[in-house]
Parts: sequence; structure tokens; C-alpha cells
Amino acid sequence: MRLKFKCFEETRPRGRSARLLRLGAGCAAGLAAAAVLSAQGGSSVVELDPFTVFGGPEGVVFTPGAGYLIGERELEIHRYDNIDQAIRRVPGAYFRTEDGYGLFPNISFRGVGSMRTSNLTVMEDGILSAPAPYANPSAYYTPTTGRMRGLEILKGSSQVKYGPRTTGGVLNYLSTAIPVEGSGRVALTVGENQELRFHGYYGEVFATEAGEVGVLLEHYFRRTDGFKSIDTNATFGGGSTGFVKNEPMLKLSFTPANGPAQRFELKVGYTDLVAEETYLGLTTEDFRADPHRRYISTQFDRIPTEQWRSYLRHVIDLGPDTSLLSTVYYNQFSRAWYKLHDVRRIGGGAASLAGALAGSPFYDGAGAVAGTEGEPLAVLRGEAAGIWRVRDNNRAYKSYGVESILRHSVDAGAVTHALEFGARLHEDYEDRFQKQDDHTVDAVGNVIGVVRRQSGTQDNRRGTARALALYAKDSISWDGLTVVPGIRYERIRYTDERRGTDPASPDFNQVTSVRRGTMDVVAPGVGATYAMGHGWTAFGGVHRGFSLPSPGAAVNPSNPVSEETSVGYELGARYDRNGAVRGEAVVFWTEFSDLIVPDNIGGAGTGVTENAGDVRTRGLELAGTFDPGLLHSWGFRNPYSLAYTYTDATIRSDVSASGTSGGAVESIFAGGARGNRLPYVPRHQISLGAGLEFERFGVYLDAFYVASTYASANNSAEEVNPFGGPDLGPVPDARFGKNDAYFLLDVAAHYEVLPGVRLKAGVQNLLDREYIASRIPHGPRPGHPPFFHAGLTWDF
Repeated sequence: MRLKFKCFEETRPRGRSARLLRLGAGCAAGLAAAAVLSAQGGSSVVELDPFTVFGGPEGVVFTPGAGYLIGERELEIHRYDNIDQAIRRVPGAYFRTEDGYGLFPNISFRGVGSMRTSNLTVMEDGILSAPAPYANPSAYYTPTTGRMRGLEILKGSSQVKYGPRTTGGVLNYLSTAIPVEGSGRVALTVGENQELRFHGYYGEVFATEAGEVGVLLEHYFRRTDGFKSIDTNATFGGGSTGFVKNEPMLKLSFTPANGPAQRFELKVGYTDLVAEETYLGLTTEDFRADPHRRYISTQFDRIPTEQWRSYLRHVIDLGPDTSLLSTVYYNQFSRAWYKLHDVRRIGGGAASLAGALAGSPFYDGAGAVAGTEGEPLAVLRGEAAGIWRVRDNNRAYKSYGVESILRHSVDAGAVTHALEFGARLHEDYEDRFQKQDDHTVDAVGNVIGVVRRQSGTQDNRRGTARALALYAKDSISWDGLTVVPGIRYERIRYTDERRGTDPASPDFNQVTSVRRGTMDVVAPGVGATYAMGHGWTAFGGVHRGFSLPSPGAAVNPSNPVSEETSVGYELGARYDRNGAVRGEAVVFWTEFSDLIVPDNIGGAGTGVTENAGDVRTRGLELAGTFDPGLLHSWGFRNPYSLAYTYTDATIRSDVSASGTSGGAVESIFAGGARGNRLPYVPRHQISLGAGLEFERFGVYLDAFYVASTYASANNSAEEVNPFGGPDLGPVPDARFGKNDAYFLLDVAAHYEVLPGVRLKAGVQNLLDREYIASRIPHGPRPGHPPFFHAGLTWDF
């Protein structure tokens, strides 16, 4: 059987090989991203979805910018279910570990802010996946790496086609595709801390008189007790610090037998997560003694979340050189993170969690010291009487829209054009209905009283964003040279709706104020590739980017926040010798203006989004793979890999010494001065890998090093916020200081006992490195300790 779309040639070889999609003769090389992702590691799957970034390994070569494709085979080696671990081999990608599992990732490309991955365009199968991509993109939900068949990462040149966060780049998760023939997988993994993972799917394509019908059913499950231990006392015997996650998914496709070449695809997925996770870290002294300890005051911390995702897609060939791709999508997400917010003194006075960890006293409402230094820490530890204030961050999100992409190719003799026009109508919102409770404890941490408040009394509002996004680009090819000019335009209409929070008032839960505003942003750019021959390709580009504030920040009458903008430059070269030797070198330089500090404490913000100033990032990215076994036909493979990033990320303007309305600067950018290094961006990062692969057996070793980073923009090793106290004075703050450099080593092996059946085992963090991976949300937090895992995979 053979189907042909304008830009897709589909062939179905005999046997169980995958159908392959190649660029049709009428398509320019610049449309490689429209091709299908090739099956990785011999998997008999095909994806007719043209919404992938590259379209497969070959597509990266034609990308006019730095890109990386992580295939299913690479993800399977170490059984990574943590996005932080999965992107270690990607130069220019940084992450800040928070929970050790990647549940709430903080990822940055080329020095953009990593706070909750809010400055990247994160997608699953080309659909925006953040809870509210415009209104609040913070990654309290992220697609699960363990159920993916691939990850696509695009930096510099992503600004034209993908938005709305274009200063950083694109992270696109690729879910399991519908198999061509009846086939499936069962994968089971067990590990330390009562770890259990199950991943299973089965799919098939059925031929009917009306056309081909494809079906895929999938389920992913994971549970663990966690690697931390909560302190106990006479009335609290401890609890789990892990999580449970369930994820079913259904995909359906239909390819009509008659009429124009076209295809429909429907996807519905669901994620249920319950995590016993906290914002609170430890004091540095307690961390050095036992980094996996949790204070007894975190015993109530828990976050249940639910997420639904769905889309209906249609691709149709309108003519020999024209195709139209359309998608309708709908996502919804809810969370209610019940977590320790601050500590209070019986009789008056309060202290922030980060302040308490650094030795701060209680302060009363006028800013005067109440009690003694160290008293708040004693309350946190359950060693003094006080009040644990626990906040219920109850929030609901929806994100939905429709988008279409029209592609048309023109063959003008020696010059070809691949024109692409895209339009998207989108709406999303974040709704907050929050409360906070007070748990009174005695001098040994026993809870002796609880004051529970009504939902909606702490924060009660909705922020909505409605956006029109348009882009156009043209891939112009001539004799090995492809130039890709393009432009992106977005108009966003914001609505910030506030509701009453006083339960004794008739205005409670009623709209008390509505503010509206509009923002227009434009991002032009141009990139180019040149095939130099003998496996060499040069590329480069100049692009403008933007990142948007939330509705409440954009229309704030006292301190409106502007969009963050950037101008990025990159120049690089790639080499590929039949897949046995590959390399890429890139130099980049990006100038950011009005860097946005998000309004979430998890990103070390203040609860109010602010512009922090100007930033410059520049650096060098090197990546390479070498397989002498493949190169010299040894009969086995011996792959090696290297990824190195040097980054100079500095603040180019002093950060104001006063925050919103002249108040204290509470974010980690307090005290930032021109020339200081950007927090959480390492100067050096390196990944090394080696492996031996025989017909039935393989063993792999991966090493990863990250240099020490500053945790705050003032670049001080002291745990002090210089402008966070009364009268803008210094105050103890455990979010400030430095994070440790660290070196990690992972090892994994597999053995094929029967055709399609493999036994797998491995150890992550083999050398048992203990290190401060992050100081936010509140105080020092560890990376994951050594983790042994073993399992079985059956492909049938």
C-alpha cells in the first residue's frame, strides 16, 4: 500500500518493519520538520502527525538552528522518568532539581529563567501542555517522560513558529504512536523505596471498506514511597514522601479510502497524581548531616492533581503542492497543594520559611522583632510551641483552541520555496480559590489545635488570556543553501477578575473588580543552513523572542509588567558520517530585556510578577557521538557521546532595591548588580557516555558534571537577602547562597532472554553524591540518592 500527501510519502515495507514517511519530491528540504518521526530502535510504529518539530533524525540536519532529538532507544537505556535526567545530554539545556523526580521541573535553555519552566514553549505532540500557557505557564503539570517515545528540543530558531514563550525555545514531548500492525509493549520496573512502574500499550490498524482505522490503548503507572523521611514524635509516626501516578491514554485514527488524501486523529489522555511533596528544605547544617530529612512541620504537605488532554487533528492534501493541517484541542488541569506556608508565634509575630531556616526571628506586623532568634526554626523542627500556617493553593486551569497550518511549495527552477502560514485562536485561564489553616503545636511538635478557614478567603480570582497568534515563513532553497525568513505576531487580551475574600461580607466570592488590557508582540527572524558537502552543514540565525506576563501582572495598575524580549544570535556547524560520527558546535549570544520573575514562590518570586532588568547570555555548545563499532563494521556497537556547554550569563542592569510599591524585594533577584551572574545557570556543564552493544546484551555508563551556581542575583555565599527586611534592610534568607557542584555516574545493562523480551537493571547516582541541588522554594534541597532498579520489557 502507498499513500501520498503533498509533503508525505508513505510506504509500507513487507514484514513487521515500520511504515516510513519521507519528504515528497515537491517539498523543499526546509520542510523536514513536517516529516514523521522515524521509529527508534526498531520499534514498529509510525506517526502521521506533522506537528513534530524536526520530523526525525534527518530533520535536525535541515534545521536552521541548534536542535536535539532524544529517541525512544536513548530514553530506554537508563529508564529515565525524570525530564531533568533525560535532557542531560543536550548542550545548552540546564535544570534545577526540586523534588528529585522531575514532577515539577525547572528547565532553562541558554540562560533564560528556569522558574517552573515558564520561559519555554512546552508541548506534547505539538500541543501546548502548560496548565495555562498564557495566563500561568508554571509547570505544576508536565508530561511524563517515562511514557514518551521521544523528546524534541529546539533553541535559537524556534521563535517564529512556536509560542507564546519564544525567548527560551521549545520542548516537545512525543507520545506513543499508533502501530502499523498489531503490536504492543509491557514494561515493568521495580526499585528502591518501594518503586513500581508499569507501562503497557497495544495498538493496531484495521482495514475497512471506508478506510483504515487505527487504535491505541496505553496505561502508565508509577508509585514510590520517596527517598526522604519526616521527623516523628509521640503523636506522629511518620509518613510517605513519595507519590502515585496513573495515566491512561486512547488514540484513534481514520484514513479514508476514497477522496483526497487525508487523515484524522483523536487523542484523549488523563493524568492523576498524588504527591506527598513540600516546599520546605533544610538548614544548611541539617542538610550536611542528613540531606534526606524532612521536618515534622511538613507532615500535612500534599498535592493532588488531575489533568485531561485531548485533540482532534486533520491533515488533507489540497493539491500536488498544498496541504492543510488543522487541530482542535482542549486541556484542563486542577491542583490543590496543601503545604506549609510560614510559621507564627503564639501571641503575635510571623516568619517566612526561608527566613526561619537561616535563623531569622519572628517579626510583628510593624516589622519589629518579636521573640528570639532561632525561635521560628525551633517551631519548624517541632522543638518549640507555635503555629504552622498551611496554605491550600487550590487552583483550576483550562486551555483550549484551534489552529491551522497551510503549507505550499513552489518550484521556480533552481530556486524552491516552501511557504508556511499558521494561525491559532487560543484561550486559557487560571482560577484561584485558596485558603489557609493554622495548626497550633506544643513544645514537642504535637498538634493541639487547628483553625480551618473557608476556601476562597486567602485568594479568590481568575486570570484569563485570549490570544490570536499568526506566523509566516518561507524556506528558500538554492544549490545547497536554504534561507528561512519568518515573522510571528500575537495579540493577547487579558482579563483579571478579583472576587471578595471576606466570608462575612456580601461580596464574598462575588466579582469585586475587573481589569482588562491588551498586548501586541512581534517576533521576526531569519535562519539559514548551507550543505557544504562531505557530511558538513553550516547554520546560523538572528531571531527576536518574547515571553509574556500573567493577566494580573500585565494589567496591574500600580506596577504593570512588560513582556520580556530577546534578540538571539547563533552560528554553528554540524557533521554526520553515516551516523557513526556526528558532531555539532554552536556559539550563541542572546540579549534579554525586562526579564520576568514569575509570581510563584516555587520559582523564588514574591507572589507578584516583576521585571528584573536586562540580561546577556553567551556561550559555546559542543555535542558529538562516535561509534567505532558501526564505523568499522565490528559486528557490535561501541557508542560514545559528549555534550559540553560553556555559558556566561550576566545581569546587565542593576535590580531595583525596592519591590512593588516600594516594598521589600523578596525575590532571589534582590541585590542583583550589573555584571553579576544569573542564578542557577552553571558556567560549565558536561555529559559523557559510553556503551557496548551486542546482539543480545548491552551495558552503558553515563557521567554528568555541573559547576557550582549562585542561588541569587546578588552573587553572595551568605544566606542573606540584602533588601528583604524592614526598611529594605538585610534579613536572613536560606534561598540565598550557593548551590554545590556535583558529579553523577549512572550505569545500566540489558539482556535479551527471548526474542522481544529483555531484562534490564541499573543504578543511578552510583557514587552516592550528596549535594545542594537547589535553594528554592525554601532552603537547601537534595538531588536523588543512589537508586537501584531492575525490570523486564516485552515487545510483541
